[in-house]
Amino acid sequence: MTEDPKALPSVSVVIPAHKRPVELRAAIAAVVTQDYAGPVDVVVVFDRAEPDLTLTADGSRPVRVLSNQRTAGLAGARNTGILSSSGELVAFCDDDDVWLPEKLSRQVTLLDQHPDAPMATTAIVVDYGDRSTVRLAGTDTVTHDMLLASRMSMLHSSNFLFRRSALEGALGLINEQIPGSQNEDWDILLRSSALHPVVHLDEPLVRVLWGKSSHFSRRWDTKIASSEWMLDNHPDVAKHRTGASRLMGQIAFAYASEGRRSGAWRWAGRSLKRNPLQWRSWVSLAVAVVPGSSERVLGTLHRWGRGV
Repeated sequence: MTEDPKALPSVSVVIPAHKRPVELRAAIAAVVTQDYAGPVDVVVVFDRAEPDLTLTADGSRPVRVLSNQRTAGLAGARNTGILSSSGELVAFCDDDDVWLPEKLSRQVTLLDQHPDAPMATTAIVVDYGDRSTVRLAGTDTVTHDMLLASRMSMLHSSNFLFRRSALEGALGLINEQIPGSQNEDWDILLRSSALHPVVHLDEPLVRVLWGKSSHFSRRWDTKIASSEWMLDNHPDVAKHRTGASRLMGQIAFAYASEGRRSGAWRWAGRSLKRNPLQWRSWVSLAVAVVPGSSERVLGTLHRWGRGV
């Protein structure tokens, strides 16, 4: 890719924001100090929160602050940012995550090398409490079948880089119909990989904060509804032995975490019928029997950079 700054593609970075002012400023600072030589602008979209206009900045890497003008939630906020920006490329970053300095330049180069790919991703570092865990994909090409079998959580929304032409064309915008805007990142990965394998830089270039600060981290009802939506609206997932059993196991865990034993048993049974080795379902059955054990399970998994 040419190093002439005038010839480099412009990048609009969309940061949905809620109520994490300290983390948000760190996320913005990491974006505007990227070593990428091309044009970069930042759009911060406040969702269900009063916009902080003091974040607005002019200069070579301007920062604009908006309110979500579409469906409440991450999907609507991201689409608001996409539609109100003009960069040739569109990147996402959550308001509590931080890019490493070379993230954007490395990723733009990767996308330039694959002109037919709608999007590119990177690996991540998960920060949970006092522990940091690198999550790699083990590949530089993520296929549709890989994403049917697994959500592949290292492909985090904070490392998504899209071609605007894809978002406005064959790929489409972020789906605002998914309950609670949960799984909207998996949905766009599946839609993108159906068009072309996702090109991936398997280096941890984004630091992702995990914990209870997430707006939906313990909204089990939303997790259940969005997971059922995925099964209903992605028949290729529902038919996939591994992918379906995994998702059903997650639904069972959500029911168990809410203390709704019958739902946990029902969904765990469906999951185990597909795949008797699906560990999420066995864990869900244990959580359903031992009230309050859900937090201990999640804490253990998160410390190793993993989730249910």
